Formats: sequence, C-alpha cells, structure tokens
Amino acid sequence: MTAVVKYVTFLALAALSLMSCDNGKSLQRYLVDKQQDDRFLKVDIATSLFQNDDANLTEEEKEILSTIKKINVVAYPMKAGKEAEYESERAIALAIIDQDQYKTLGKVKSNNMQMTMKYMGEETAIDEVIVFASGPEKGFGVFRLLCDDMRPDQALKLMKTMERGDLNLSEIRGIGKMMEDLNW
Repeated sequence: MTAVVKYVTFLALAALSLMSCDNGKSLQRYLVDKQQDDRFLKVDIATSLFQNDDANLTEEEKEILSTIKKINVVAYPMKAGKEAEYESERAIALAIIDQDQYKTLGKVKSNNMQMTMKYMGEETAIDEVIVFASGPEKGFGVFRLLCDDMRPDQALKLMKTMERGDLNLSEIRGIGKMMEDLNW
C-alpha cells in the first residue's frame, strides 16, 4: 500500500508542478522562434554601434545609451495579400507584451504608426525595455532593449530621442535594410 501512496503522491506533485508553470509565451521565446521564420526581418545589435562621434546626442542621452547592453529587433513587413497573416502575427506579439510583467511607459501615435513602450523590472532599475511599433501599411516591429538598471525617465527620454531622429539607426548594418524594407 505504501508504494501506491508514493505513486499517487508523485503523480499529484507532478500535476501540481505542471499546473504552476507559466503557460504564457515569453518575449524572449517569441524572438528566438522568429529567428528561423523567413517572413520576419531580424537583427541583434550591440549598442556600442550607436555611440559614434557623428551622433547628435547630449551627454545625458549618451549616458542613457550606456545602460543598454543589447538590442534585439524582429519586424514583420506588411505585404499585399498577407493582411490576415499580419493581423494574426501582430495579435500574438501584442498578447505577449500585454502580459502583466510588462508595465507601460508610454504610447505615441503619428502618421498611421503606433508605438508602445513597456518595461520589465523595478521602477528604479529597468532590466528590459520593449518598443512595439506598428502600422497597417508598413507592418510591425518589436524592439527589445536589454538594460542595466535604466530608470523610467531615461527610457522616456530615449523614446523622445528616437522620435526626434537623433539615433540614426539606418547607418547600422542590418537595421538600414530592415528600415528600408519596412519604409520606416
């Protein structure tokens, strides 16, 4: 009888373990999965590439950039006849970044483009910033910035720097082609 009790206890613990696992898909898993998907444009960037003498950045903006360790970008360009597929992929990406662990920093809407900035980590020490940009004519992109204790005010300033166009992403190999393909 003790063998049966042990067996039932083992099965119960195994079932509890499986139920307690998070069934939500992570952004990291999504980005890794899309690396092999030819429908997506993807690039990983070392942030040292942003820090050149030609950049029109203030000292504060340079300090903010120094808190970013790496950037992962995955983009899905809009193609004629693929609207349903686009909406499906966009919904998957949005469902991931709408999870509770990602807190909203801000949203911007202009020229048929919407941009949402979220973060993960503590309010005083952000570990990850996610920028989701989409437009019905161009497609969508997910930018994941791995950070080293960035503050929310710094993330918002970075967003404004991007809006101003002072970060010239087109000069970085891979990003230039991606932006060209998306017409961003």
